Amino acid sequence: IMSSFQRAVFESVLSGDLEALQRCLEREAAAESRELDPFGMKDKEGRNALLNACMLGRTAIARELVRHGARVNERTARGYTALHLAACWGHLGIVGTLVELGADLQAKTFRGQRPVDLAQTYSRTQCANCLLTAEAKQDLMTYVGFVQDLVSDPESSLTGEEKEFCECACSAKTDWIQSVRNPKAADFTAQRRDMEDTLRPILHKPSAQYCSSRKGRKQ
Repeated sequence: IMSSFQRAVFESVLSGDLEALQRCLEREAAAESRELDPFGMKDKEGRNALLNACMLGRTAIARELVRHGARVNERTARGYTALHLAACWGHLGIVGTLVELGADLQAKTFRGQRPVDLAQTYSRTQCANCLLTAEAKQDLMTYVGFVQDLVSDPESSLTGEEKEFCECACSAKTDWIQSVRNPKAADFTAQRRDMEDTLRPILHKPSAQYCSSRKGRKQ
């Protein structure tokens, strides 16, 4: 059974009334006694308020819900997240917002489908391209983080000069990520490949590979 607050949230989401939602959330925030899980209630299809907002393409409402504590990676019983629903319904604005808010790009449904898989299945080309770009960016950032961890490892066999070279490469890619405008997935992939090629002579030394494998086992 929904509380009056949860019912008001759902009604605001379904009607697309952002102002009503904001008033409702502000009243709840000011209340002395707050609900333990205000956004956890689900409708008969198993979707909570955020999932409904994303399915309906209500970007501002989705952002407001997350700002007040709605969990961006909440799943339905079949594993669908808000990003899955936004992707398969083709809501590009919502997809971009959820990516910005830290939605899990690799979350899988009960059929093993990621958000990008659903976007491609339903021919949501713009959403698919957005997600492919986000995945490629994440992949580049992960590789930069891997190199930074290797450089900072006190047991690393890299020389001081090699560490400095790696740090410069990491800084260059980080600066590129922060300054690039309207990149595509291929741009991030090319940057990752360039960094790997640049650092291969250093990181593929037997001693560096040994250190890297030890670090991987610790993780």
